[in-house]
Amino acid sequence: MSEPSPHPKKRRRGRLFRFAAALVVLLGVAGYLVVQYVTGGGGGPGCEVVSGRPDGGSYRFTPEQAVNAATIAAVGTGRGMPERAVTIALATALQESGLVNLRTGDRDSLGLFQQRPSQGWGTEKQIMDPTYAAGVFYEHLTKVPGYRTLPLTVAAQRVQRSGFPEAYAKHEPDAALLSAALTGQAVATLTCQGRPDATVAALGPDAVRTALLRDFGREVLQEAGAEVSAGATPKPAPSVRVSVSSTDRARTVTLPVRSGSRTGTRTGWQLAHWAVANASALHIRRVSYAGRDWAAGSTDSVWRTTGAKATGRAAAGVRIVTGQ
Repeated sequence: MSEPSPHPKKRRRGRLFRFAAALVVLLGVAGYLVVQYVTGGGGGPGCEVVSGRPDGGSYRFTPEQAVNAATIAAVGTGRGMPERAVTIALATALQESGLVNLRTGDRDSLGLFQQRPSQGWGTEKQIMDPTYAAGVFYEHLTKVPGYRTLPLTVAAQRVQRSGFPEAYAKHEPDAALLSAALTGQAVATLTCQGRPDATVAALGPDAVRTALLRDFGREVLQEAGAEVSAGATPKPAPSVRVSVSSTDRARTVTLPVRSGSRTGTRTGWQLAHWAVANASALHIRRVSYAGRDWAAGSTDSVWRTTGAKATGRAAAGVRIVTGQ
């Protein structure tokens, strides 16, 4: 005698369970493939900053986060802010937005620092501009007495007035790593896969020069040795040298950095790390400085020694190659 067939409802439940399980697996595979594409196949985020010390600390983040972090650091440098101020700003943005330029937040909070138009931080359009948002954060930070020596949570909280003031502390180690690289204190510590942003058309030297001027300001580029056109707006862009290779027609922006001083070296590495952080957004293929070279799309995208002597003004210049 044959076994009685299962009840129809049980059969349907079984099919639904198998379908749900298959869907979960499919979504997992799709998510893995997306991560592999975004990160260049390494299984980790697209950028990484490592400690320049033997402690081995590191922080992995996305190209979008890298661009925003580089902007925050550049704006601080342009305002003459110390590395500690940049660390405070980066830790604050890590907590408030994860270094993503958010269009929503608690009540009317917006942007990298979740600043509120209703509280006098600026218009919605201004706050959604990372350069403006970083600038107004530093403006408020300078009004905090002794912020350089205060605990990071205290300094950040006096600017932000958050409901969770202790939350900033957990981001201090990562912010310190980012700050050291993006202010040029650390050498060759920031790398990115450099996969070009497919949603943005190929950009050239003009876009790189305009972004440099927007983030750093005219004075910083002049100190770096770049000749900057007159005017208060990013147009015309700084007239740094632009060359065209006769072999691959790669377009190059060269920033001659004054050598022979610790300040000049720091400026050079800040500009070099800024370029790597912006590689995906600005379609930057290669960055060279002080005998080191970074190339987009390589297996590990690390800084490599070129063998060239990093002496003299020309050798110390930051060279940024753009194009596909």
